[in-house]
Amino acid sequence: MQDEMPDIPATPPPDVAALHRTIEESLPSMPKRLKQCGEFVLRNPQRIAVSNVAEIAQAAGVQPSAFVRFCKQVGFSGFSAFQKVYKTELTDGWPTYDARLARFRELGARTSPILLEFAGAGRASLDRMVEGIDHAALERAVGVLSRADMVHIAAMRRSFAAATYLFYTFDRMRIPANLHGMTGGIVNAGGLRPKDALIAISYAPYSSETIDLAREARLQGLKVVAITDKAESPLARHADEILLVREIDVDAFRTLTATLVLATTLAVGVGAARKH
Repeated sequence: MQDEMPDIPATPPPDVAALHRTIEESLPSMPKRLKQCGEFVLRNPQRIAVSNVAEIAQAAGVQPSAFVRFCKQVGFSGFSAFQKVYKTELTDGWPTYDARLARFRELGARTSPILLEFAGAGRASLDRMVEGIDHAALERAVGVLSRADMVHIAAMRRSFAAATYLFYTFDRMRIPANLHGMTGGIVNAGGLRPKDALIAISYAPYSSETIDLAREARLQGLKVVAITDKAESPLARHADEILLVREIDVDAFRTLTATLVLATTLAVGVGAARKH
């Protein structure tokens, strides 16, 4: 008997978070091929923003026509309208590095103004993080990590610096830790164990590799602590505890000041808890 098709939304979901909720609610009643499309989209939001329909369909293991039907099933007129949601949220506002450097080149040889701008952004990011942090979630996150047999750490691209510092600090405190760095394009999901925990860090534009590892960790029974920029981020959907950090950019350059302070706090808190 053919699966009953889910109802098509009256209006297209307005953003990525709402779209992913629609997809998740519709998946159980979707036919096999459309379900493949939905599962692929949830795992790879960044790829949707930058690939054409043929590339996405091939990666999802379906025909392009099936992916177009999927787009219509979740409320869009076609692939272009569907993709626009991802382009708007995951790529807009992130210029090339050459474009980012244009204003700084106008300063000529003067580096001191650049230092002052980044220092000011760092201070503002710290103030915002301290004022907005969920202290109860922070304590729960430390509890989750301190009870883990192994702490896995995942953060790709611009967030990788925070991951390496966490790994270094855990190693110096002799806390078992594993840094996932996508060496050779491989995420070591095979090393996850149910009594372990994962710290995952990702900000817009989000790392699909980090989101995939967080999803896999939850499926394998691990507790996941997410450090991200908003409660509706693709990473937060797979987390047990969410710690929000909104770094202030300077012409799309991010210093990670608040992220590193939060990472250090987590590491020291876990170290102190494990001593007891």
